[in-house]
Formats: sequence, C-alpha cells, structure tokens
Amino acid sequence: MQKALQEFVRLIEIIERLTAPDGCPWDREQTPETVKKYILEEAYELVEAIDSGESEEVCEEIGDLFFMLLFLAHMYQREGQFEIHQCLGKSAQKMIRRHPHIFGETTVSGTDEVVANWQAIKAEESKKKGRKHSALGNLPKAMPALQRAFRLGERASRVGFDWLRAEDVWEKFDEEQQELKKAMQSSDKDAIKEEMGDLLFTLANMARLLDINPEEALQHSSSKFVKRFHNMEEQASSAKVDLADLDQDSLEDLWNKAKEKK
Repeated sequence: MQKALQEFVRLIEIIERLTAPDGCPWDREQTPETVKKYILEEAYELVEAIDSGESEEVCEEIGDLFFMLLFLAHMYQREGQFEIHQCLGKSAQKMIRRHPHIFGETTVSGTDEVVANWQAIKAEESKKKGRKHSALGNLPKAMPALQRAFRLGERASRVGFDWLRAEDVWEKFDEEQQELKKAMQSSDKDAIKEEMGDLLFTLANMARLLDINPEEALQHSSSKFVKRFHNMEEQASSAKVDLADLDQDSLEDLWNKAKEKK
C-alpha cells in the first residue's frame, strides 16, 4: 500500500510539472474536451490488453488510463472546480453506500439480491438529487452502440420486459428484416436508417439471451475479416497484381483461399 501511495503522489507531481507555466506546451494546451478521445482510446487499449491475456500489457494500459484520469481531474482542480481527493472520496462513499451487505447490516442470499439492492439504492440516490429514475439507468450515448443496446436490454429484463428465450427473438428478427426490405424498396434514407437500427438492436438482444456480448462478437468477426483481407493482399502481391484490378470472381477466389488458412 505504501508503494502505491508513493507512485500515486509521484504521478500527480509529474502532471503538475507537465502543466506548469514552463512545462510541456502540448500538456498545457489540453482541456477536458480535447482529452476525451484519449481517455476512450486508452480504455479501448486496456480492453484489448485484457483480451490478449498478457498481464504486462494489462499493467501498462491500466497505468496509461490512470494517468489520463488523473490528468483530467488535475485540469478541474486547476480551475478550482474540485480537487482530486474529492473524486476518490465520492467513489469510496458510493461503494460503501451501495454495498450495505458488506459495510452495513443488510444480509443477502446471492448475486440477484446484491443487484436488486444496488438498483434500489441508485433509485434512492436519484430521487434525492431530484432526478427521474428509470430502470434503464443513464447509459451514456457515447458508448459503442451495440454495447449500449446490449446493456439496455439487460436492464429492461430486470423488470421482466424481455423475451423468454433467444429462440423467441427469431420472430422479431424476421419482422424487422421485412420492414428493412420494405424501407429499402422505398429508397427513403431515414426509414432505412431507422429499420437498420431496429434490426441491429434486435440482434444485440438475441446475443444477450445467448449469453454473448455482441460488441465482443463483432470485434472478433472484424479482426477475422482483417486477417483474411491481409491474406488476400499477400496473395495478390505474390502474384504481382493489385486487388483493385481484379474482377469479382478473382477476389472471391482469393477470399475463399484466405478462409482456408487457419
């Protein structure tokens, strides 16, 4: 714990030095708005490191994300909005408040009761702040769309608004598919966009009922596509041709050969 505190203080001192009047010009120019993209980027890199199973990579990416969060907090502290210790204090208070079965007298029989208590406590917190509480919560719109759809379906299911089985979603999928085809025939861009969204939302919830995270599934398929496409490029390069110069049948042949490779 002592080492963790020492490194925490050291990181804050580095940030203070970087943002000092004679510090790094780039760091001094940053604002909360400009660093949002870097925070998201570091979060995605951390997720990728976790997927890789390389603990050293995970360790490094946690550090990078931690730095960006402290960097952001320092900006607000510099403007007199709040101090870093207040962020940590609010998080600690919230975790204690939402775990009464650990830090209080509440008893639970399992995970389901823990989740139910968590939701009830969040609802009470929203009420005290004068906010409208919803079982859907306040999932940020900046979340990846498939992940947000997955989480919305998950939360709606907590109050019983859900399909019973993944197989039951097929009927809804067929319905959305037909509506998309109809919209495509009309050439109405707005209608096509809406129906495409409905179809993707339905698929995200089918994945949830199959206990599959749709965001992870799509990432896996995208990575698989990248590998196969790179193999197509390698095949074309070996034959001294450009992919753009090949006809559809030749491209399909290269793709099938790439699929055969493991």
